[in-house]
Formats: sequence, C-alpha cells, structure tokens
Amino acid sequence: MHYAFALLMASSSSGSSDRSPGKRITRRTSSGRADDEQMSSILMSANNKSMQLKNQPTDFDHQRWLFESKGRYGIGNACWHDDDKPDLRSGTSFADFMDKPWKPLTRKTVVPASILSPYRLQNPNFDAMWLWSISVSCEIWFAFSWLLDQLPKLNPINRATDLVALRDKFESKSSTNPTGRSDLPGVDIFISTADPDKEPPLVTANTILSILAVEYPVEKVALYISDDGGAILTFEAMAQAVSFGHIWVPFCRKHNIEPRNPDSYFTQKTDPTKNKKRPDFVKDHRWIKREYDEFKVRINGLPDVIRKRSEKYNYMEEMKEKNLHTQKNDTSASLEPGQVLKATWMADGTHWPGTWLNPVADHKKGDHAGIIQIMSKVPEYEPVMGVEDEQKLDFTDVDIRLPMFVYVSREKRPGYDHEKKAGAMNSLVRASAILSNGPFILNLDCDHYINNSMAIREGMCFMMDRGGDRVCFIQFPQRFEGIDPSDRYANHNTVFFDGNMRALDGLQGPVYVGTGCMFRRYALYGFSPPRAIEYSGIVGQKKKPAATLSPSDSLQAVHDQYDDLETAPRNEEHPDLSLPKKFGNSTLFVDSIEIAEYQGRPLADHVSVKNGRPPGALLVPRLPLDAPTVAEAIAVISCWYEENTEWGERIGWIYGSVTEDVVTGYRMHNRGWRSIYCITKRDAFRGSAPINLTDRLHQVLRWATGSVEIFFSKNNAFLASSRLKFLQRIAYLNVGLYPFTSIFLVAYLFLPALCMFTGQFIVPNIDSTFLTYLLVMTITLCLISLLEVKWSGIALEEWWRNEQFWAIGGSSAHLAAVIQGLLKVTAGIEISFTLTSKSAAEDEDDIYADLFVVKWTSLFIMPLTICVTNIVALIMGTARTLFSVIPQWNKLVGGSFFSFWVLAHMYPFMKGLMGRKGRVTTIIYVWAGVLSITVSLLWITISPPDDSARV
Repeated sequence: MHYAFALLMASSSSGSSDRSPGKRITRRTSSGRADDEQMSSILMSANNKSMQLKNQPTDFDHQRWLFESKGRYGIGNACWHDDDKPDLRSGTSFADFMDKPWKPLTRKTVVPASILSPYRLQNPNFDAMWLWSISVSCEIWFAFSWLLDQLPKLNPINRATDLVALRDKFESKSSTNPTGRSDLPGVDIFISTADPDKEPPLVTANTILSILAVEYPVEKVALYISDDGGAILTFEAMAQAVSFGHIWVPFCRKHNIEPRNPDSYFTQKTDPTKNKKRPDFVKDHRWIKREYDEFKVRINGLPDVIRKRSEKYNYMEEMKEKNLHTQKNDTSASLEPGQVLKATWMADGTHWPGTWLNPVADHKKGDHAGIIQIMSKVPEYEPVMGVEDEQKLDFTDVDIRLPMFVYVSREKRPGYDHEKKAGAMNSLVRASAILSNGPFILNLDCDHYINNSMAIREGMCFMMDRGGDRVCFIQFPQRFEGIDPSDRYANHNTVFFDGNMRALDGLQGPVYVGTGCMFRRYALYGFSPPRAIEYSGIVGQKKKPAATLSPSDSLQAVHDQYDDLETAPRNEEHPDLSLPKKFGNSTLFVDSIEIAEYQGRPLADHVSVKNGRPPGALLVPRLPLDAPTVAEAIAVISCWYEENTEWGERIGWIYGSVTEDVVTGYRMHNRGWRSIYCITKRDAFRGSAPINLTDRLHQVLRWATGSVEIFFSKNNAFLASSRLKFLQRIAYLNVGLYPFTSIFLVAYLFLPALCMFTGQFIVPNIDSTFLTYLLVMTITLCLISLLEVKWSGIALEEWWRNEQFWAIGGSSAHLAAVIQGLLKVTAGIEISFTLTSKSAAEDEDDIYADLFVVKWTSLFIMPLTICVTNIVALIMGTARTLFSVIPQWNKLVGGSFFSFWVLAHMYPFMKGLMGRKGRVTTIIYVWAGVLSITVSLLWITISPPDDSARV
C-alpha cells in the first residue's frame, strides 16, 4: 500500500499511459475514472517548482505526506479529497504541498491504551472468558486487600524504655519524697477463667504465682481472678496457690528468679545456677523444687478431695435428717433418697455458694450467687522482712509480703444476658474500683503468665512519660510456649505481632488483642482524652485541636449526672464523642472515677508536662478493707446492676461481638486516644496456643466471625469519627474486611484445577510476555516481603508458614465466618461450627502429641476439596496432554505450576490430616488416589481430546 503513491508519480513523469500503474490501482467506489481525471488535472496545474520533484530520490515520506495532505488510504489504492479545497485549519491544499515540500517539527500522537492499562486486562482469553473473568476479579480484590494491608505499614517504629530513669523519678529520695518510698501509681491485674475442665487449675495457679512475684511495689499491686463458672475447684486451687506463694515469692525475690512461673522455671533447659552467686542457692533450689512437686500433687488431687468431702458431709446431713424423723416418731413419713440435697461443701463445713458438683437451682452454671473472697489481704505499707527458718528457707532481709489477691465470681441468673468474657471483665472493673481502684489495669488470660518481672515497670514508662495522659493502653506482644518446632500452623503469628502491630505503633497505636494489655482505667470509662486532635481532608492531612471537656469538667458532669450532664457541652459529630453518663447506682463507684483519673496522671516535674500531678501525691498508704466496702463490691457484680446503664455500650469492655477486644480498642481510638506497642528485650508475657489443627481453625473462626460482626455493625471504620487517623481507619477497615477475601481466595485456589480440566488457561498464550509479567510481579512482591521481614526481624520460615496458613484459614475458617455473618445479618440465623467427633492424645510423654490428633470438623470440607480437586486435575491434565494429537505442553506446564503452588500452600493441612505415620496416612492416600484416577478416566471418556478436529 505504501508503494501506490510512488507508482503514481512514476507514471505521470514518464507520460506513458500504457505503462501507468493506475490500471492496477482500483477504488471501491464507482467513480474511479472521474477520480483519475481529477488527479491528472491537479498535477498539470502545478507550477514549475513541482517539476523539481522528478529529480528527487524515489524514496518518499508517506507518513509525512499523510500528516500534511490529510490523504486517506483505502485497500490497494490511494484515496484523495474529492476536491482541492484548502484545509480550513491550515489553509493549505495538495497543490501547495507539492509546491512547498515542508517537514513538520512536531507531531501529536495518542498514548496507546495498552501502556496505561494492566497487562491482564488488555490480554483477555476469548476462548475461555469465564476463566479470565474469574482470575481478573480475584486479582483485583487481592490487590485491594494488599493495599489495605500495606498502607498502615508505611511508618513502622521501635520504642525503648529507661527503667533507671523511672526509678530515679519515682523511687528516689527527694524533697517531696524524703523516705524514698515508691510514688508509682497502683495496678490492678485481671485474670479470667470460666471452666476448670478446659483451663486446668494448675495452669491458672502458675499464672497467679508469676503475678504475685512481680517486681513492682507490693502495696501498689492488686490481683483479681474472675471465675465465670463459679467452680469450687478453681476456688480451692487459688487458695493452694496463695499458700505456696508464701515461700515461692520470697524465693524469687531472694535469688532474682526468671521466669517466676514455677512450672516454666523448673522445666527450662538452661542451667538454673547460671549467674547465681549466693552459696545457699543450690540448697534453696532443691528444697523449693520438692515443695512445688508436692503443690502440684495437691492441685491434681483436689477433685477427689472435694468429692470425698462433699460425700462425707452429705452423708452426715442425711443421718441428721433420719435421726430427726426418729426423734419425732414419724413412722408414716419415710426419708426419700432425693429429699436431702447433694450439696458441694467447702473446707470450713459450709455450702459452696457457686456451682455444685450435682447442679441444682441456685447452684449451677448460669444460676448462682455472686462471690468475693479476699484470698490475700491488703499488704502492710512497710516492708515485712523474713527470718531464718531451719525447716524452710532463710528469708532474712527479704520482703515476704504478698499483693492483695481477690477471688471474684459474678452473680448469674436465668433470663439475663451475661455477655460472656466482656461481662466478666466489666464486673472486675467495678469490683476492683471499690476495693483497690488502681488507675491502671493489666489484663491477662489464665494461661498467660508474666515472663519478665519488670514488664509492668516497662509499661509504666510510657504511661508516666510526657504526653502519657493521652495513652489509653499499652499492648504487649503475645509469645507462646509449647508450639511444635516447625510451627506448622503459624501459631506464633510473628508476622502480625512483629510486623503489623509494630507498624500500627507509628500511627495511632496497635489494636487491643485481648490479653497482655495495660489499660488506663479512666479511658475504659468512656471519657475522651485531654488535648484530642481532629483530622480532616481526603487523607486526614489537616488537623486541629478537638473541642473536648477537660478531665475535671468531665468528672464534674459525671457527679451531676441526670441533671447537669444532660445539658453539658458535647460533640454531636459522633456518638462515641459524647460523655458517659450512666455508671449505675453505686455512689462509691462514681466517686472512685475522679481518684483513678488523678492518680493516673504523669508527674508535673517539668513545665512541658501538661495535666500532671505533684510529686509525692501517692505516698499515702492504702486503707484496709471493711465489711461495708466488700458488701458494695458484691453489689456491683450482681446481674441486675448493668440495667439502664451504659456498661458494654460505651463504658468498659464493649458488648455485641465475639471479639470484644478489638471493638473495645477501636472505641478508644475513635475518641482520640492513642495506644503504645511495648516490645521488651525479654518477653513480657508468655502463654499457650492450640497446636491441633481443628482447635487452631476454630480459634481463627472465632476471630474471623468477630471481624464480620464488626463490619456489619456501627463499629465499622467507615463510620469512625474525625479523631481517627486516616491510616488507622484503613487498618480497622482491613480488620472488618479481611474475612471476605476468602470468597475470592477459594475461587482462585480452584482456578488451576479448572484450567487443567478444560485445557484452557487464564491468558491466551503462555508466551514470553506473560512469563515476564509474572516474573516481575513475583519479584516485586518478594522484595516487598523481604523488606518487611528485614525491618520486623521475622524469619523467612515464619513468613512462609504465615502464607501457608493464610491459604488454609482463608479457605476454611474465614469462609465459614463470612457465611455465618451473612446468614446472621440477612436472616437472623446463627450457625455454630462445632466438632462432630473428638479425640485426645494418648501419648502423655510427648508434649506435641496433640499435634497429630485428627478431630474431624466441617471446616475441613473446603480445603480438602481444593486439595483433592487439584490432585485430580494434575492427573487428568497430564493424561489429556499425553493422549492429544497435538499436545499443548505450555498449558499443561502452566496449569501444573499453579496447581503445585496451591498444594504447596495446603501442605500443612494435608500433613495434619494424615496424623502420625501409619495411622491415617494410608486411608487418605488410598481415598485420594482412587478418586483421582476414577475422575480422570471418567473425564477423558466423557470429554475426549478434540485437537484432531481442530486440525
């Protein structure tokens, strides 16, 4: 086509009409001859300068000519304008162009859409549009989810504390503290448990002992345990723990023991004499080890002791009733077997007010009275030094005091919604406010013990620092023991705790994860922080001070509740920003709020410290408890106390979600508070995590269900206030959205198998362009992951385990949570995914025996289907290619690569299903193999290869 104009020029210059190539040039229109005549007249009317073109080279710039003359090409001919009218914009005609050959200096071209658009969108597979559509949809969602995960990681930070400076400021002699007593604020420590069968009392007792021995002023610490089941076994185990604590705690203080959990200390593999210099350490260590063994035996024997004691007292009661009938000479009325209640008895010969071994009305789970028992009284204000005892240990010059320890079991009655763990924690908040009122609260699970005795001091460094009055909580990372060395199911979760949480610390602070968290009591009560900041703009780039009441004004409004509180100034922008007003009818509790707020302030020892307290204000000793105070504490844990109050709505732990921890932290951040992530050199706390596949999936299911509930509730980050930073809002949005990724993940995990089944692929051809695109994307994502691994200190194996369990949990627990949440929102149907069969580990000597126990659950169905489908697809795709007339090896290799990618992520799941070698392995292999071969042969028979038809 480019030669048409050159041939035309050659014909006109030679004047030979019989050799004119115009005979070979045709037009699609019927006016071909008229066009030729018009063209000849144009050429003959040109001036003399145009004749100079004959002597120019035969090469002609056709692109320039098209640009200048507005010429149009047809198919096989040159199309000109119908007339030689000048161009309206430039004023030139074709004759002018022939007379004045002019080369433009600039040119405007359109940027190709293929450069601006992603490769996958510009290269659809028209032979399998449904495969291409599914893959592109999934990849778009993955990109969106990846952005939600990566954006909050733009500002990771590290923090460090100075314990020496803390001691110098709060525990050194000065003009305001002449005795050098501790001026640190008090701390109330909460432990929650519910069922001694699922949470062994020995584990809880070890946690209690580690807390009793913490390195913090004894008179400033108060320990509370919430027994939501009201079990006498837990009660008596705690009594035994306090008894053993009288020798264990002084031993830890004398020899500076770490960790101070007896079970962890005696089972550690390191040399216990390392760095120990006292000559009596070996003797003391041997003696305390024997005492601990006896303590464990007593704890293990408590169920039998309680049962035999109850049987003895019940027999005595029955005999008393028989003697009473005999004395009355009532021969007609006989004592029926069930007439005397089979009660559960305490050691002092009284009925246990909680749940009995033989449940009856008023003494069963969900129906029992409230219980408060002071296990360890308020300690003396002055240190109490021990003495030398030949039968025990030499505790000379060692403080033998124990912190106050209180057993609490809130009242439960039928017909009340007790709100599970969140309700139990709120009961502890109220009871502790009456009994000790520590301005800070440390929340721990019953299996999370204090591994670093200085952990509370490290957290206090942030609370007492300048600006610490705006910190609502200090979150410590969770560390776990008893995990299998390979961490098959990513139980350590280091990617989250060392990566995501540390990155959030650079924004408004980490989220609350349920345990290992130190709260400011004043923030838990629903108040806004002093000097809050509001953010505006598209990405929150504009900030200004928020219009909030000062703590003193807020507390004054609380004292005047139901009167002046209704007309008090409030921010109507968001419901969370208004003042709390309904704390209940306990005047003593309301009065304690102001005291807790004041004692939680940092020291006003510098002009830059705002909202501080004077040094020496906390040197006053704590008053002993009296009967009216304890009675008030029992009243605030009654089941009716929260009626017509804001507890659980905006005060304390928030109700309405199985993940009450995330919601509680979100509400605080939404009011403008910030949080701190405290990573200590020695792990602050350690606990246990389920290593069994079924238990792990059910744990993930609970978390994901809570996230779905958050997304469909008023706690959705879309509805947050202006006091929440933009990237913090993105992080909370990701918390509610991440379970929905499971829908796209499941579809994507089936794609390789669908490609193998159909013989198609997600792209038209697996060529060098696609492979380059795939390689670039893979390398880019790997480099980003390596960067994250580098700054967070995560090992590559831990990162890979996290990726594997993301696929396993996403295709099982997350998907089930989404289905459950949608059914609950749309139809009001609640579905609980429970175990259909249970088994226990038989090998008690193997600490990892539970790892190999297979407990079937419905959560296995989807990932198992994915695994078997991909295995079947591999065999079927291989057979299809081998029997094809024209084998398409590129599609086989592409499909096989992605199928192996899926199976590599599912490997821990398949290994968990196999159990121990020789038990379940054969069944799984035989079933999967037979199914794979059968489906493969059936598919080839029904839909044989059709490559020959294409040829």
